[in-house]
Amino acid sequence: MFRSLHIAASGMAAQETNLEGISNNIANSNTTGYKKQRTDFQDLLYQTVRAAGTQTSATTQSPTGLQIGSGVRVVSTSRVFAQGPTLVTTNPLDVAIEGNGFFTIQRPDGTLAYTRNGQFQANAQGQLVTHEGMLVDPSITIPQDATAITIGADGTVSVTLAANPNPTEIGQLTTAMFVNPGGLRAIGHNLFIPTGSSGEAQTGQPGADGRGTLLQGSLEHSNVDVVDEMVNMISAQRGYEINSKVITAADEMLRTATQLR
Repeated sequence: MFRSLHIAASGMAAQETNLEGISNNIANSNTTGYKKQRTDFQDLLYQTVRAAGTQTSATTQSPTGLQIGSGVRVVSTSRVFAQGPTLVTTNPLDVAIEGNGFFTIQRPDGTLAYTRNGQFQANAQGQLVTHEGMLVDPSITIPQDATAITIGADGTVSVTLAANPNPTEIGQLTTAMFVNPGGLRAIGHNLFIPTGSSGEAQTGQPGADGRGTLLQGSLEHSNVDVVDEMVNMISAQRGYEINSKVITAADEMLRTATQLR
């Protein structure tokens, strides 16, 4: 009887974590380049009272055995890197990745991080940066007298200067791929950093070796479907509720057992 209390409690704890992931998805439903989280569950160890195949008589065996579970736990939170919808902004410094890949960003401490958010700006020196001022890697510097900027599908960056109507190439945007993007560690600010599980970044030209192409004047929206998250939230709520009812039922049965004379 006490086992059912602990099993139901593990279910309630798991659904609490599940709801936290769902709420984070909903909160970031309008975050550029955000990839939704999925909470993964795993059943706990089983007590084997009678193993399958145990002799029940001289000539018969138990076909299934008897095992009693001990509950559930959250084993991981994984990222779903499906492509989000593309929003046209017409801003020449907004760039969306259509397909696989990440932009490389240089953090203030000099280390590299990776993002799907291509919402770039130019700083006072004309360098291409994120909205927090972190440099895009490789560095792209836009001349002060540039009248137009063009970013090609292959990442080629060209500008039109006031004194020269012909486009001038000033740099190349690259994208990075990982063997296991689900192993990347999210550090906030729309950034990911590699781990031993993700593998090292494989940087190259957009459109080559399986990398996605770039689309100027657009941004990749969050891939969160609010309707799906609402359904998941209701499911988590009902799972939590039914586990709490199991605890109530076990409590009533224990009360009955302790009142026996």
